[in-house]
Amino acid sequence: MHNDGSTEEEDFMFRYERLLPILLALALGAAALPARAQDWPARPIRLVVAFAPGGVHDTVARVIAPRLTELLGQAIVIDNRPGAGGNIAADLVAKAAPDGYTFLVASEAIATNEFLYRSLSYDPKKDLAPVTKLADYPMVFVAHPGLPANTLAEFVRLARDESSRINFGSAGLGTSGHLAGELFKSIAGVRMEHVPYKGGAPAMADLVAGRIQVMIISVSLSAPQLRPGRIKAFAVAGRQRAAQMPEVPTTAESGYPDFEALLFSSLFAPSQTPAAIVARMSSEVGQAMRQPEVAARLRELGAVPAPGTPEEFRKTLEAIGVRWGKLIRDNNIRVN
Repeated sequence: MHNDGSTEEEDFMFRYERLLPILLALALGAAALPARAQDWPARPIRLVVAFAPGGVHDTVARVIAPRLTELLGQAIVIDNRPGAGGNIAADLVAKAAPDGYTFLVASEAIATNEFLYRSLSYDPKKDLAPVTKLADYPMVFVAHPGLPANTLAEFVRLARDESSRINFGSAGLGTSGHLAGELFKSIAGVRMEHVPYKGGAPAMADLVAGRIQVMIISVSLSAPQLRPGRIKAFAVAGRQRAAQMPEVPTTAESGYPDFEALLFSSLFAPSQTPAAIVARMSSEVGQAMRQPEVAARLRELGAVPAPGTPEEFRKTLEAIGVRWGKLIRDNNIRVN
């Protein structure tokens, strides 16, 4: 018996009664997490696309959406939120509830924006969880037909000549085409002046018109201009030839194995989304993209299906950040 007259048994019961609600809350909370993941999805899923309708990233989302609906048993809603290099959509998803009902469809810019922008309203590494890469889009080094060079080696000799004045265009500051051009300048030791545009289409129009001399741009955007001879191609920017232009050699074949530039679409979730949901979404996306009709449609877009596990995608993003981050810092490239 204690000094206050209570027995040890009564003291134990008093403590137990006070702790019981806390223990029950912890038990219910622990049980709720796997239950939510197990029951997912129970309502429509939103894909927030960081680009306007009609572009390659938007089209990929719309191609896989019906297949995902079949696989997951819930409607897939496309929500386009373009602007600010993908940061508007990324911020929205970063701040969304991590419940598996909001995902981000973005580009490779997610891995480079932290270096390009002085400040972001979200942290790409802390606030977004990589789910999977969706598709790769090969890029190609193209030129105006009047440029006196027909191979990459001839172009390099021309661009090293101090009397030459060569402008290379891109879809804008900090875009993949811009960064690819800066990377090639550093690897090949050539002289080129960057001319940024507000999108790939106006840049291509000026290339066709001869107002700029070269670009590194997606195969899908360049192929329609290449066939009628409005532009010419030096090399595909990578290690594999593009199916849309199999006659064009790669930069690796042309003597620059260290040069590679690639666009890609990707899928992210808010951080803290249950790992089981992230893993299942990654798996279902991969299954959707392997369906013959989806793969065929992607090939028409000049895309190469590239789904993988969340961990594989995380490593890809880390490698991109290291490579492009150094280039951006070395060349003092800033968007704002």
